[in-house]
Amino acid sequence: MRALSRALAALTAAGMTVAGLAALTSSPASAEPGTVVISQVYGGGGNTGAPFTNDFVELFNRGGAEVSLDGWSLQYASATGTGNFAANKVDLSGTVAPGRYHLVQLAAGATPSAPLPAPDATGGLTLSGTAGKVALVRSAEGLACNGGSTPCAAEQLALLGDLVGYGTANFSEGAAAPALTNATAAVRGDHGCADTDANAADFTAGPPAPRNSATPPAPCGTDATPTPTPTGTADPTPTPDPTGTPTPTPTPTETPTASPTPTRTAEPCTLPATHQIAEVQGGGETSPLAGQSVRVEGVVTGDYQGTGSLGGLYVQDPTPDADPATSDAVFVFTAQPAAAGDRVLVSGTVTEFNGLTELSPVTSVEVCGTGTVKAAKVKLPSAEGTSLEPLESVLVTFPQKLTVSEVYNLGRYGEITLSAHGRLFQPTDRDKVDPALDARRRILLDDASNVQNPPTLPYHTTGADTVRLGDGTTGLTGVLTYGFGVYRLEPTLPVAFTPDNPRPAAPAKVGGDVRVAGLNTLNWFTTLGSRGANTAEERDRQLAKLVSTLKGLNPDVAGLMEVENNGATALNTLVDALNAAVGAGTYKGVTSPIPGTDAIQVALIYKPAAVKPVGAPRSSGDPVFRRPPLIQEFQRAKGGDGTTFTMIVNHFKSKGCDGATGADLDQGDGQSCFNAERVRQAEAVLGLIGTLRLPNPVVLGDLNAYGEEDPIHVLEAGKLVSVSKKFIDRKDRYSYVFDSLSGELDHILVGKRLLQRVTGATIWHINADEGRFMDYNTEFNPPYLYSPGAFRSSDHDPLLFGLRLRR
Repeated sequence: MRALSRALAALTAAGMTVAGLAALTSSPASAEPGTVVISQVYGGGGNTGAPFTNDFVELFNRGGAEVSLDGWSLQYASATGTGNFAANKVDLSGTVAPGRYHLVQLAAGATPSAPLPAPDATGGLTLSGTAGKVALVRSAEGLACNGGSTPCAAEQLALLGDLVGYGTANFSEGAAAPALTNATAAVRGDHGCADTDANAADFTAGPPAPRNSATPPAPCGTDATPTPTPTGTADPTPTPDPTGTPTPTPTPTETPTASPTPTRTAEPCTLPATHQIAEVQGGGETSPLAGQSVRVEGVVTGDYQGTGSLGGLYVQDPTPDADPATSDAVFVFTAQPAAAGDRVLVSGTVTEFNGLTELSPVTSVEVCGTGTVKAAKVKLPSAEGTSLEPLESVLVTFPQKLTVSEVYNLGRYGEITLSAHGRLFQPTDRDKVDPALDARRRILLDDASNVQNPPTLPYHTTGADTVRLGDGTTGLTGVLTYGFGVYRLEPTLPVAFTPDNPRPAAPAKVGGDVRVAGLNTLNWFTTLGSRGANTAEERDRQLAKLVSTLKGLNPDVAGLMEVENNGATALNTLVDALNAAVGAGTYKGVTSPIPGTDAIQVALIYKPAAVKPVGAPRSSGDPVFRRPPLIQEFQRAKGGDGTTFTMIVNHFKSKGCDGATGADLDQGDGQSCFNAERVRQAEAVLGLIGTLRLPNPVVLGDLNAYGEEDPIHVLEAGKLVSVSKKFIDRKDRYSYVFDSLSGELDHILVGKRLLQRVTGATIWHINADEGRFMDYNTEFNPPYLYSPGAFRSSDHDPLLFGLRLRR
């Protein structure tokens, strides 16, 4: 009998039958210790913003013996589809040595970028950039199952060498790994050694860093091997809908070898240096001395050897050479003691680690006295055609004001994206945005720590517990380093943020006698463990924040997106809680007569004392709408002049690329995937307005298109006017932040006749500028940051406008 894997054996020991086991595949077979596992999965290759042209899967040998892949295969199935693994298969061959990697290059996308390192195998599989299932199979035979709609039998499970489900995958080891984006891969922790049989615990979403058989070995169970692993504990929180899955950029981490002589000295150096640090760095991105043993002398500018820190020292030559192309500083990966200000003589091997030139391993660090290095002044944006490479590992200072443009990974990795000359905006949201210039305006502030999800945030703004987008800092000083494709600053002086973008306690006044709002509820689900809350506590926390948001907006009518499509249950739960807070009977809810088959739907709430429905709610059965719109005409309940307006609540197709084909593929124009479908949806909305003769239309919702993208232009060409473009200042016209770029995904457009009655509009910035560590989730969010208030009730900001309809 073929040996059973641990998960299968455990279920069998518990008395499960094979038939029963086939239906319980959420925690299926898992690789035995000491075998080959999947160490990275990347499916965004060749899409917009992707760092590599090709998808790839990376394998890693965790064990102590060579493993043959002859007769094995790599198989793939979509996250929740009906296709089997057998339909997507790459046969494998060759061997994987202990602690070595095996890179399998897969299909290329339509937008060329960087090539992968030399692959060890190639195949034509196209992986999803957001969610899917990858199986390493100890057989060349395709599995006639997918773990979801077609469960895998015991014999099929026993063939699994490893399984990684990511995003919304319905088949995985334990909970699925985080959802991915075009710029992130699923990376197994501890350089591939982590294997708890739970994908969510073993994998984090981070920048892809493909490794092949030529990569230096990283055997498990040693302390002497660099470990290019996103740091800290795993975070199962999925990236939201790929309209904005900000890109995580974890701090590179290694485990230094302890010094055999741990005592510091301060005697004169006994040997001369063999090379200047500038010679080690060279004039390019990689060292001309890689692999060679050198001895260099310099002053320690940054000591990051403490527990949870970076595991080494930054050493800089106080007498630099005359070549502006070479850096005069280097990272020394060591636990041998030294401190900032020490003059040291370091002996070690020149190594390139994730793009950073460093000395590792280090055989000695001799403290020879003290010294000083003056921080180099750096001003952003950097000059066109230049690189920060000559400043790699150099002590620098930014004398100018820098603005916070992203805090997505502040709670996870201690990272903040900063930019010169104000925040960064999406280039398809407005004119006069230069993406190349914006890339030169930004820098990543790290916290010099490898601790993930710390109990307290490493940075905060004066007078607050957190940092908001738009806040600023001046005089930032630290060591400029590089990791996972990003130049980052490790601070050597305290960082102080000023509250340049204070929290707005209430939305700005919009006037009028009827208030209309739009709000994406970020998956308000009463069903636990689905898209929204996982526990009753989380559901109550989410509900409290949504009620606070609606109380603050005080709308007479509000269109809602991302409400669970379970009839009126989720909507009524929200309405009941809102009425409990503001008064019984204050609001009523309306769901669409055609809710569609998606897990989420659009909905409406309204105040019957302020407005009354005219006719019954309507919708559309046009298959172009995955989430059919909700159409409801209203007029003032009392004292109106008879004018009616028609709410058309929408949630257009997201920008995620899973399932995109033909014209819906990413066209490389910045509008991502399914732009053609969103255009068709916009045209269909105009068709509804015309065919149904809808008076005074209000097209409202999360349109998943920025302000100057094709779907918005289609609606504007159909004689609709954006109230945000008309009434909101350009600098405040954003509702969402993705990958440090702000823009407006949520819109309200009205007919030109109704525009004459619009008295004002605002976007209440309570969500997009706040970190995800503020939301209702209990996993990893510091408890002291949670509040039942409106802030971070969603990842989208709500919109609000006023109408004058009184006689």
